[in-house]
Amino acid sequence: MTTETTSHYDHLERMSVHDLLVNINQEDKTVPLAVEQAIPQIEALVTQIVDRMRKGGRLIYIGAGTSGRLGVVDASECPPTYGVPHDLVIGLMAGGDGAIRKAVEYAEDDAEQAWKDIAPYQPDSTDTVIGIAASGRTPYVIGGLNEARKAGLLTGCIVCNAGSAVAQAAEFPVEVVTGPEFVTGSTRMKAGTAQKLVLNMISTSVMIQLGRVKGNKMVDMMLTNIKLQDRAAKMVMSEIGVDREQAEALLAKFGNVRGAIDGFTQAGK
Repeated sequence: MTTETTSHYDHLERMSVHDLLVNINQEDKTVPLAVEQAIPQIEALVTQIVDRMRKGGRLIYIGAGTSGRLGVVDASECPPTYGVPHDLVIGLMAGGDGAIRKAVEYAEDDAEQAWKDIAPYQPDSTDTVIGIAASGRTPYVIGGLNEARKAGLLTGCIVCNAGSAVAQAAEFPVEVVTGPEFVTGSTRMKAGTAQKLVLNMISTSVMIQLGRVKGNKMVDMMLTNIKLQDRAAKMVMSEIGVDREQAEALLAKFGNVRGAIDGFTQAGK
């Protein structure tokens, strides 16, 4: 496994702060190039996900440790960003929600638990499960993918080693080979960055394909703070040519940018 091979650097404890930062940055620069190589795999997976989600399916991430946390983060950001229900994109991790903040010993070694965690959502064949595992060998993820596949769900994965057991368990694997970490085996670094980039690509492209973006704007975003309310007002003002007071009134009436724009347009017809 290349994620476990020895770092290109040694005697890290002897490096100055400047050298540590420069060398970490040098390693980080290789990550987008590795992701680029996986775009055909990402495209194939996204195409399949969109097809199922248009039929009412959901997107479910499963993972452990850093990988699991990244899935939870991506899932949790979809409702406020795109105005979708909280159970449309679901992030599950070994050890449960408590493991987001504090590691749960041996949780990732239970090959049966992921499917148990998915079961309360009553999964069906329109749903997609994506296993996230830098190493590609996490039992929690492998077991979850195997059971999901048996049940007829679409399965994909994001791994950072080639030819892994997780990739073999998924119908649509995404393999981003990031190589040795700056600190040997610390996959929260380059591998974690690669997984975050791929998750951004998957959820963003899926939401755009599902019509959750107009032009380049998040027209369905939830207006949950002053910054977002200000952004929404500016979007409405720009799109339909009203002043700020009118924009804010439309947002108050319809609840989001899309509703404000559509409501104003319909009223003018």
